Amino acid sequence: MNLDDLAMFQAVIRQGGVTSAAKSLHRVQSSVTTRIRQLEESLGVALFLREGRRLKLSPAGRVLEGYAARLLDLAAEARNALTLGLPRGPLRLGSMESTAATRLPPVLAAFHQRCHEVRLELHTGPTARLVRLTREGALDCALVAGPVLEPDLEAVPVFSEELVLVASAGHPPIRRGADLQTRTALVFEAGCSYRQRLEGWLASQGLVPERFVELASYHAMLGCAACGMGVALVPRSLVDRLPAGDSLSAHPLPHPFGRSETVLVRRRNVTAPAVDALLALLLEPPAQGA
Repeated sequence: MNLDDLAMFQAVIRQGGVTSAAKSLHRVQSSVTTRIRQLEESLGVALFLREGRRLKLSPAGRVLEGYAARLLDLAAEARNALTLGLPRGPLRLGSMESTAATRLPPVLAAFHQRCHEVRLELHTGPTARLVRLTREGALDCALVAGPVLEPDLEAVPVFSEELVLVASAGHPPIRRGADLQTRTALVFEAGCSYRQRLEGWLASQGLVPERFVELASYHAMLGCAACGMGVALVPRSLVDRLPAGDSLSAHPLPHPFGRSETVLVRRRNVTAPAVDALLALLLEPPAQGA
């Protein structure tokens, strides 16, 4: 059993099959299939139950899954220790889309200058998915909406966001649910923390959305809000930066719905110099005039 075999085993689990795993690893499918079979032969157990073209983890595979993650993490920690703490290699960073659009550009520019031997991979998505991928080891760290209370993860606050309801420019002030002219909620997919906060505020007003319109980008979300299709809950920093102009109105919400902490989550007790370097930059005071 070697680390390459474990990495392939882990990739098959994450990608849901050999074909997708081979693509993610830039290997041919037959190579991955052969290595998985050799791993099963060396251990003397079946790691997957083969149901037609689908693979399902066997009981033995579920046991090995936990050990594989720990062994690969330990190997990465050893490599990092041997480089005397100098950041290098890949850094798989997850981020909410709003954070990637408004907060990360200057940070990543500075990170690239300081840590030019790090190969940064940025993945955006909703908080719930990013937390899961970090916990599973598919991401080294992620910027998500807090709080994150998971024993396997540590969370460090890095940004504080004011959240506002956005509606069309002509919408009257929104101070309570009765002020809404539409009960259509413009949201990201389930698992988005801002969507959960919007639902929470509506519930506190005794309201249930008449319809959810799931969108894939903030540009689409703000455009739909500007047209009067519905309302959305977004960071004020995003409204200030995107070219929405006079077509939108922003309405503050009361505590606790109107404030959100963005945290960097990482796995506990895993040494990662690249993550340490990124966190140090995130915690630096902003440059004067920035």
